Amino acid sequence: MKSFYPLLLLSALFWAGCSHTLPAFKAENQPAAPDYSNEDNWLGLPFRDDAVDVVPKYIETVNDSLKQVDVFYIYPTLYRKGDTWNADLSDTKLNRKIDNLPVKFQATVFNEMGRVYAPRYRQATYKSFTDSTDGPKALAFAYQDVKAAFEYYMEHYNQGRPIIIAGHSQGTYHTRLLLKEYFDTPEMKQQLVCAYIVGYAIYPEQYEVLTPCKEANETNCYVTWSSFDENFYYPDTAKDLLVGKVIVNPITWNIDTTEAQGKGAFLLKLNRKNLFKTSARIHHNMLWVDTKTPLFRRTNILHILDYNLFWHDIRQNVKLRVNTYLSKPENNAK
Repeated sequence: MKSFYPLLLLSALFWAGCSHTLPAFKAENQPAAPDYSNEDNWLGLPFRDDAVDVVPKYIETVNDSLKQVDVFYIYPTLYRKGDTWNADLSDTKLNRKIDNLPVKFQATVFNEMGRVYAPRYRQATYKSFTDSTDGPKALAFAYQDVKAAFEYYMEHYNQGRPIIIAGHSQGTYHTRLLLKEYFDTPEMKQQLVCAYIVGYAIYPEQYEVLTPCKEANETNCYVTWSSFDENFYYPDTAKDLLVGKVIVNPITWNIDTTEAQGKGAFLLKLNRKNLFKTSARIHHNMLWVDTKTPLFRRTNILHILDYNLFWHDIRQNVKLRVNTYLSKPENNAK
């Protein structure tokens, strides 16, 4: 079988680790911090043509001036090898991969209804998820960029507009912290349309005010899921990373165990009209997926396809939640 990026990413992330060694983490040895007043440090900003604006050719684009909510999106890990624990934002090859792979199939799902803000950040290397000594330090270091970007966004861009928080994998690792630090109050919960925090274990006890969404049109709440091949049982030693105690079916948007047929999956071509048949059901806090997507039909962990498998389903749900949010008198959009 021909080697290609998704299989490389899958093997790199889950338990294979990274073969190269790194020195002990020191903050002063990591790449320089981004300045978020510099637009080059955002891969996605409204009112310009960038990676978050891509849509299939058969879908009409929506001008940012017509969108009444914002989306703050954090991408997953693509940084595999380097001399530092955290990625250098001047790495053009890495930036190109981020724009053309996860952003293309994740951030774009929100661009019908929201102005998408997506900062570049010094993401932690894959090794951070398997190294118990320096890994947490690298992840905490990366979160400081995400936090700085969010605070810049709130001060300079938001202007009181409703917000969708979105992430995947390492992106969700960070966005779940953002939710705790900034949205776990009655006031900020009211500003949150929904959080799509996907591909990382979430526990309801992490929050005091925020709660999981249980209905497709519910707002001021969060949704999450982690995708696996049907009938696959995740090893107990790994459950802390992907399988928490919260899950929703991204086809039905509820928490029952009924299997549902989705609108179809993408792989690497966003313009494919004949989408790959995909269905899903919840089983013990795992999303069991039956998909006809090539090369992933016999793949147990479908983590990198968490958005690809349900792109149209998510896009439709975002529209429903935004319209529901804006229809409430207490949520007059600015």
